[in-house]
Amino acid sequence: MTGSAEHAQLTPGRPTALLIDTSLEAIRAADGHAAGVYLRSSTPGLLRLSALVGLPGRLFKPWWRLHVDRPFPVADAHRLGVEVVLANAAETMRRYPQFAAGLPFQFGSLNVPVAAGSTAYGVLTVLRPSAADATELLPERERLARLAGELARQLHDVGDGPVLWDGEPLCVRPPAVRRSGRAGSFTWDPATHAVALDDRLRSVLGTTAEECAGSEGAFADAVAPDDTEPLLAALRDTAAGRPPPLPLYVRGADGALRLVEFWASYDSAPGTPGGQEVHGIVLDPGPGSAADTAADLLPEGVFALDRLGTIVYANPRAAELLDRSRPQLLGKPLWEAVPWLTQPACEDHLRGVLLSPEPVHFHVGRPAADLAGDWLALSLHPGPDLLTCTVRPAHRVTEAPADAPAEVTDTAETGPEASMAPLYRPIVLAIALTEAVTARQVSAVVMRELLPAFGGRRLAIYLLQERHLFLAWESGFPPGFLAPFDGVSLDRRLPGVETLTSGRPLFFDSMQQLRDAYPGIALDATEGARAFLPLIASGRPVGSCILGFDRPRSFSTEEKAALTALAGLIAHAMEKAQRYESEATLARGLQQALLPRRLSAHPLMETAGRYLPATQGMEIGGDWYDVVAAGDGLALVIGDVQGHGVQAAATMGQLRTAVRAFALGDRPPDEVLSGTNRLLIDIDSGLFASCCYIRLDPVTGVARAARAGHLPPLLRRPDGRTHRVDLPGGVVLGVDPQAHYPVTELVIDPGAVLALYTDGLVERPGWDIDDGIGGLRVALARSGAPLGRPDGQSLAKIADRLTATARHTADRPDDIALLLATRRSVPRRDI
Repeated sequence: MTGSAEHAQLTPGRPTALLIDTSLEAIRAADGHAAGVYLRSSTPGLLRLSALVGLPGRLFKPWWRLHVDRPFPVADAHRLGVEVVLANAAETMRRYPQFAAGLPFQFGSLNVPVAAGSTAYGVLTVLRPSAADATELLPERERLARLAGELARQLHDVGDGPVLWDGEPLCVRPPAVRRSGRAGSFTWDPATHAVALDDRLRSVLGTTAEECAGSEGAFADAVAPDDTEPLLAALRDTAAGRPPPLPLYVRGADGALRLVEFWASYDSAPGTPGGQEVHGIVLDPGPGSAADTAADLLPEGVFALDRLGTIVYANPRAAELLDRSRPQLLGKPLWEAVPWLTQPACEDHLRGVLLSPEPVHFHVGRPAADLAGDWLALSLHPGPDLLTCTVRPAHRVTEAPADAPAEVTDTAETGPEASMAPLYRPIVLAIALTEAVTARQVSAVVMRELLPAFGGRRLAIYLLQERHLFLAWESGFPPGFLAPFDGVSLDRRLPGVETLTSGRPLFFDSMQQLRDAYPGIALDATEGARAFLPLIASGRPVGSCILGFDRPRSFSTEEKAALTALAGLIAHAMEKAQRYESEATLARGLQQALLPRRLSAHPLMETAGRYLPATQGMEIGGDWYDVVAAGDGLALVIGDVQGHGVQAAATMGQLRTAVRAFALGDRPPDEVLSGTNRLLIDIDSGLFASCCYIRLDPVTGVARAARAGHLPPLLRRPDGRTHRVDLPGGVVLGVDPQAHYPVTELVIDPGAVLALYTDGLVERPGWDIDDGIGGLRVALARSGAPLGRPDGQSLAKIADRLTATARHTADRPDDIALLLATRRSVPRRDI
């Protein structure tokens, strides 16, 4: 394995090695820029990035965690169990606009589920150069599928319990592709102190190589005679399971810079006597040192970054312009060596040059007091292994104010490479808000997209009702702190009220500023900043939004403008959500009025029905069930009208009435469905419906059934055996006026349970519906002891168990109807 961990929490063990090695192989297999593995976490529904090869983890922190329900390629690959291939940026924007808005660069991606059998572990993802279309990537897809399958098999063999990941990702440097320089590898056994060198490293060290085998001290002296102590300390720390988070830069005997990387053996267990075996590489710049010497003489500043953001070279002019000495720059991540250079827009440029083949150019202002107003022009040039950066004074930028803080601006010459950092956060939020239809969903989007973008930790959203502000969402505040502010009237002098009544956002750099402006106000912290934003949509007040920060901070003019604009987006989304919830309440009332309030009863029969409305989207559905007295028996009915909305619900009401009328006349099942079919065609609603009708004699148990395009019933026999009832059936209602619906006869024994259901109970995106029916069959079989036994459950409890998972699903895409029926061997006397 080649590479070094960026984070010190890299722990030895086979699972870690599998993740890193698979990511390294994935880069080679797909000719990628970078690769990583997402795994499930202990938080339900959350995927975490476990390994990342080829990119700085810090720059990609917004994508460390992904919820499986988010419209992102990794989430879809895991949830649906399918490959998601995005050949280029245009395809990415078409299918996943939120993802494309967050990374608006020219690259493609391949996302392959890591699954073994019915167990889904996560997703293998690769970012690569753009391709014309997905057909060009067929060989890469096949290779990645094999890698993902092998990783899944090996994770399955790791052992006990599910493989979960809850920490930060392991960020690893990809294999070097430098054409200059020489490198060799070594192995150190801390138990015997022996050092083994390969032939390439022997060539690098020359005559001193033979002296290295005896001990680590001789090895350190041969590699870096002037830096032996740091080298030995790194060896010992790696043997103890704590490899250095960054490569070690040392000087050889000739004074030339050498790079040493370490990692522990993943095959030796922690606690091995003397520690774990240590592997590493030594990179000598070789002939490249002449190029470094030449670059040292350039009048323009030049520095180079590896693909994890570590500065590996800087000439004297770059050090001067960046106001750092060369020792302060070399071997350190850019964001540590030059903190003021890693502003959000600059980080966006770095992401772009790491993912796309084009260079970028921009301006940045230096923050030092004696350099205020002095600007630098930076250019970033991508390479397979290094990013080359040039820096020079930008004297033509004269419009910057004298007291301007460090700031990044795009130059006019950037053209299509100009950064979208100032734009993509509002774009991501706007796209996500279009998919939110309830106030809670809007609040969750704000929490997920807006708060991290500005470094916030607390969020509260209040909505206006009858001149009072009521708390709709809170996160991060101490328990109970916001309770006294719930329901406050608009005449109270509070920042959350005054930002709405005045229509002006209020920004406080510290809690002391807030305390001075509002004496006596209760505060939840002793320090930190606060932003109070009015939620106003089309001139109408909607509520107010509070953002909290853990530390004091100032808000730039651009941040204030962005937050104010984003508050308008949130207000419009909240207004839409409130309107939806009002309309949905009315629609649900209509729908419930159309469903039966009471099922017909019989002394020898027990029935139970359940209906769950869809919770995803704004429309209501057309599922229904019914039990009707038919002569001396009972008719069991279930149906599903195509589509959603008021028209579907109204059509459902008409069909239910028609079926009930035919049943009360004790018409045969085929005539009931034929008559209902003609009625639906005559009313010309443009909709069709499925239906299953069973006429049951409670005394003999003989049932006569007909089916119009509906799912087959399930029957659990008294001994627990459960199977699908095969009914020939006919086409759905509303299509063919001459349709014929054959009748099938079966016998329902006392204690047997007959289950009728609609597709919302068994259908899932990306799943075969037969698998869903099979799952319901298993659940019915395991639903308890047969009815009639002392330990048997009531039919109502069985119905609750079969719908429990759906009832606790936050976003149900479709309505669900379930009807259960069973025969008693002894009649109930109280009916």
